[in-house]
Amino acid sequence: MNENAAVYQTTNQKEQNRFLHQWRQNGELIAAGISGILILIGWFLNDHSMWSIPLFILAFVIGGFAKAKEGIEETIASKTLNVELLMIFAAIGSAIIGYWAEGAILIFIFSLSGALETYTSNKSKKDLTALMSIAPDEATLLKEDGTTVQIAVASLTPGDRIMVKAGERIAADGVILSGRTSVDESALTGESVPQEKSQGDEVFAGTVNLNGSLTVEVTKHNEETLFHKIIKLVKSAQESVSPSQAFIERFEGAYVKGVLITVAILMVVPHFALGWSMSETFYRAMVFMVVASPCALVASIMPAALSLISNGARNGMLVKGSVFLEKLGTSTMIAFDKTGTITSGKPAVEKVSIAKGQDEASFYQALYQIERQSNHPLAKAISEMAKDHQVAQTVDVTIEETSGFGVKAQLNGDMWRIGKKDFTREASIHPEIETDGEDLSAQGYTVVYVQKNEQVVGCLGLKDQIRPEAKNMIRELNELGIQTVMLTGDQQKTAEVIAKEAGIQTVVAECLPDQKVHEVNRLKKQGDSIIMVGDGINDAPALATADVGVAMGGGTDVALETADLILMKNNLNNLTKMIRLSRKMNRIIKQNIIFSLTVICLLICANFLQVLDLPFGVIGHEGSTILVILNGLRLLRAS
Repeated sequence: MNENAAVYQTTNQKEQNRFLHQWRQNGELIAAGISGILILIGWFLNDHSMWSIPLFILAFVIGGFAKAKEGIEETIASKTLNVELLMIFAAIGSAIIGYWAEGAILIFIFSLSGALETYTSNKSKKDLTALMSIAPDEATLLKEDGTTVQIAVASLTPGDRIMVKAGERIAADGVILSGRTSVDESALTGESVPQEKSQGDEVFAGTVNLNGSLTVEVTKHNEETLFHKIIKLVKSAQESVSPSQAFIERFEGAYVKGVLITVAILMVVPHFALGWSMSETFYRAMVFMVVASPCALVASIMPAALSLISNGARNGMLVKGSVFLEKLGTSTMIAFDKTGTITSGKPAVEKVSIAKGQDEASFYQALYQIERQSNHPLAKAISEMAKDHQVAQTVDVTIEETSGFGVKAQLNGDMWRIGKKDFTREASIHPEIETDGEDLSAQGYTVVYVQKNEQVVGCLGLKDQIRPEAKNMIRELNELGIQTVMLTGDQQKTAEVIAKEAGIQTVVAECLPDQKVHEVNRLKKQGDSIIMVGDGINDAPALATADVGVAMGGGTDVALETADLILMKNNLNNLTKMIRLSRKMNRIIKQNIIFSLTVICLLICANFLQVLDLPFGVIGHEGSTILVILNGLRLLRAS
């Protein structure tokens, strides 16, 4: 009985918390709706002022409370007047001269536009912080004696082993020690297709183990996981303010002061200078206070920026703040690292040249048996290629590896050497090799020589594979008028071949990390706003130097932390999409600013010509604010 009561109490508490959360999320919109209903009832009872006026006053209080509180708190904190207080003053002024309904409508529409702004902000936070609710709090720790125990995720340290059952979320970043499964990584990358994982593959906290039990070795502390890096990005994005928005916020305080001073003048001067009656003078001053308020101007930027941040997060593009979105849309040059960015970072054998008379079966057998024991990327590519030639059953071979040069081993009575030209320099080149290493090198291939005893009997040409989407992405960038540059540490010839194949216009090869920074600074001095895209530790300084640094989601931790924008899916097409959307955002912001200023000017002129009544002033001013916000919200669904 006590257990049932406890369960009931817990469930009831959860329901209350859920209700409070929903109220915080939608409170402003609900208050605006109630205010609107009260205004509508008061409008029908307009002939009975004893009923209608209290309803309008109630609409004032309910609809205007949130904005009045916000305005007062901001004024106290910053010691600067703001647009919220200006609108409250205008509504009170309307009521003073007997326009209760108009004042209430002003509050209603103003609160509605504020609710739309809040919705945009909440939507952005919801899309960006969806991960926060899915990270597991506990993990199943596998102890040395084989037993398991539940511990807090925060207690995990690198080297710990954890068990992950089918259907559970992985508690930490790590490497699979045993087991095979499919992992749903959509929460991190946005990729809907589950990824096949087996022994040796990396897994991330917050992703879902769909089938099969796993044993995972933890590789990072809880606060260093990819999940927590994304949370840091979230906070950075939510707190950032773009240069345009910062200018508007600085401008707002001075503008509000100017409006209030002008209102004070208009309440006196026209009566004496133009012969207006005192009631007409005061009325026109109140209309001016309404139509001159910069509500639409203030709302021109932030909803659009937050909408794009939300859109990007939903599609696997995380940005650290709206300041970088503006720069992304104005950049005229983009520099790429090669390996892991333009290319996949996984070389493949494209050319095989074997000397005439050499037994191909023994040739491929030697390649596979020797290279499969090395962890070098080139060795893995060679062993995978050789395996496709139906090599014999695996045999144990003792290899001797010289780091950076090659590997040698004794196999079936023959001494084999596989590696760079210098590694085989004492051997003669077989006279009947179809294509020698020099020809392959001239074509941009990385060349590996194969020596059998005292003679080189074969050459392999390997090339890093260009990402499938890279060519299309470069073509789109060229169409957008953005100059493309490759900054790479590779040899000039190899870099030129890759750049030509991808369509990149300029190549700077053999760059060390400090040289990449020098090149980025040199390009910036040409007057160009530059984007840098990379994935490695050696790219981090250049990413920090560029106007906008973009990191591939599969890149190193240093690159991810340094970059301003992260492509979580490693899909370069998302970069061109983000640039297009950033340009669209900049266009929308310009449209909003021009539109809002035009409406303000027209309404002010109409008021001085005495052809604008307060109700139309309210509708014109607040209607323009809502239109501006809705224009920015288009970026939530833009593609």
